[in-house]
Amino acid sequence: MARTAVVAGTATAVSNRVSRRQAGRWAAQEEYAPPPQQQAYAAPPPQAAPAPAGGSDVIAQLERLGQLRDNGVLTDAEFAAQKARLLAG
Repeated sequence: MARTAVVAGTATAVSNRVSRRQAGRWAAQEEYAPPPQQQAYAAPPPQAAPAPAGGSDVIAQLERLGQLRDNGVLTDAEFAAQKARLLAG
């Protein structure tokens, strides 16, 4: 039981650290992002269909985690912890 508590505590700490790091990076991106330019006669962007609930949402989140790892935002250990959290439900 103690081992489970340690694992859960570690996963929570990693998750919080990742969230803080991502929030900081997103804030920095928003700070330096130039305002979007729109053309006068541009067609409106197509509306995306809502994603069906269930497995595809988890797959999308796993793909996003993979991109974050590939971009150097997440370490392999952080990626593994977040992946385990997603797969556990």
